[in-house]
Amino acid sequence: MGTVRRECLDHLLILGQRHLTAVVTDYVDHDNIHRPHRALQQRPPLAAGAPHKPTVTVIRGDRLGGLIHEYQAA
Repeated sequence: MGTVRRECLDHLLILGQRHLTAVVTDYVDHDNIHRPHRALQQRPPLAAGAPHKPTVTVIRGDRLGGLIHEYQAA
């Protein structure tokens, strides 16, 4: 809970229950599917397959209006 507060909620003005639910849902999706975790050899908890090999071309995607950046191999 501390991570979502520090990395997300401390930077946004939440406008209501529906907005809070949407923001937290998007952050949890990002944290579990895209964000690398050191304890898992830089793999997300719900990642499928082997770790990604480094590539030359990287695509950046923004979430929550650019507050969070996700990077994927092209």
